[in-house]
Amino acid sequence: MEQTPNRAAAWIAPSAELYGEIHLGEGVSIWPRVVMRAEAQSIRIGRFTNVQDFVMVHIGFDQPTRIGDYCSITHHATVHGATIEDECLIGINATLMDGVVIGAGSIVAGHTIVTEGTVVPPGSVVAGVPGKVIASRDNRLANRLNAVAYHQNAIAYAAGNHRRWAEPEFQSLMARARAEGLAEEAISGAKSRSGSGSDS
Repeated sequence: MEQTPNRAAAWIAPSAELYGEIHLGEGVSIWPRVVMRAEAQSIRIGRFTNVQDFVMVHIGFDQPTRIGDYCSITHHATVHGATIEDECLIGINATLMDGVVIGAGSIVAGHTIVTEGTVVPPGSVVAGVPGKVIASRDNRLANRLNAVAYHQNAIAYAAGNHRRWAEPEFQSLMARARAEGLAEEAISGAKSRSGSGSDS
């Protein structure tokens, strides 16, 4: 695996399988049973993004895969030669095919299949088979806070703590961040608890 300098990832599960040219941004977390393969093009994942359990990330033969900052790629999703801009949430078991572009601040609902070459405008909610835009709204803060929660969890997992979300301090931090829109403060709180942040 090729990774960005300074061992940037917060946590990579031991069972994750990463092959080829893969670049991970600061604070990225890769959860159990993830498979990522980049044999021809490359995979780039932005800051504080989480790739959850059993996700498949692959390149297209002519298409790299790009995932932006503060994204959540949730359980069992497949991202294949697609681009996901910042602050997006890709739902459980969703599929994004080659050439798809998901605009910033969007949500792709669970079990959606977004077909080849589909371009989704920023701030969209996409659902169905094939995936269509069913609503437009600003999802950026909610999606960013979800990514922050996973970043906190990743730092805890790296330290052997599998119950971070049950801790009253975490619940208080996230409630305040949600109420006041302070996602960056929640990130800072995670770093201060771990010194300079945990590495994979």
